[in-house]
Amino acid sequence: MTDFLWLWILLGVVVVVGFGSALVVPRLRRGRSDGSATITRPPEAAEHAADDSAGAEPAATATAVLERPAPAEGRMVRLRDRLARSGSPLGARLLTMLSREQLTEDDWNEIEETLLLADLGTGPAEELLEALRTRVRVLGVREPAAVRDLLREELLKIVDPTLDRSLALDRPVVDGETKPAVVLMVGVNGTGKTTTVGKLARVLVAEDKSVVLGAADTFRAAAADQLQTWGARVGVETVRSDRDGADPAAVAFDAVRTGAADGADVVVVDTAGRLQNKAGLMDELGKISRVITREAPLGEVLLVLDATTGQNGMQQAKVFSEVAGVTGIVLTKLDGTAKGGIVVAVQRELGVPVKLVGLGEGPDDLAPFDPEDFVDGILGL
Repeated sequence: MTDFLWLWILLGVVVVVGFGSALVVPRLRRGRSDGSATITRPPEAAEHAADDSAGAEPAATATAVLERPAPAEGRMVRLRDRLARSGSPLGARLLTMLSREQLTEDDWNEIEETLLLADLGTGPAEELLEALRTRVRVLGVREPAAVRDLLREELLKIVDPTLDRSLALDRPVVDGETKPAVVLMVGVNGTGKTTTVGKLARVLVAEDKSVVLGAADTFRAAAADQLQTWGARVGVETVRSDRDGADPAAVAFDAVRTGAADGADVVVVDTAGRLQNKAGLMDELGKISRVITREAPLGEVLLVLDATTGQNGMQQAKVFSEVAGVTGIVLTKLDGTAKGGIVVAVQRELGVPVKLVGLGEGPDDLAPFDPEDFVDGILGL
């Protein structure tokens, strides 16, 4: 009797182990076994792809909770507050000097020095100075409120509210097929480019656009992981290479092709930030652009610049602008400088508008640039 009981117990153990293997093995078999690029899908996509064949109950997994990014509208209000607290020399100091009873030549020289220290650039500083001198002399403006209105008007002119700062995100039609809008991000290392790509994805998701990210910075090992993490938080898939040092143009092409196959609205491609020499940069970015356009035209080429580098980063910016056909500028760390004049300087030097600005370290601290909010922030309005 005892032997018979042990036999039944042993049979029960075998059945339980076998049933557990049937649940586990299908999960181990899922994965990519071919190709050089990996498509990392968001949590929902992975969940729908789960193998629950043969009527088996799906294994319990931790479901990631997707974040809902804050709307992009109104974000510049935060920058206004931060600029006002930073004591921008374009604001309080200019207002104080222009309100003096009598302005001597030394005073005007001090005003010009203040403008240059604010990274406004020589040309724009001279234009603003001349406009202020003329209007103060003709109008005899001295009251603080009138001086503020005058300064606001002249600052707004040189920031140029007439520039088109919208992103070109209309989906093109190629040979009768609707393709995703493609945004190529370029810039030197250290400007926060990959982080900005992730933040831009959040802006687009907040606008209810479907997005695919391309991790074409294959020379920095952590870049693809960083980008994938940003995408996963808002349900955006990332196309990346299986190995370091892979051809960035191939990854970019795979990203655009994936976006087209998925019917995505926008594909945002991150690129390496190396600036070894102009010829090498031209070859690499030129190849990426050519390969991408085999699948879909480029909608935007956005240059990411660190606002705190001021005039020192202008030469590098010029090289990228010449090589990559830049259509717009993203200024990061604008909240970390009291020199807001860099906005005017880069627009004048590169001939393209600032379209987006970084407001801080938070995930939703990227905003469409608004000239009026920016000037009001400088003046503490």
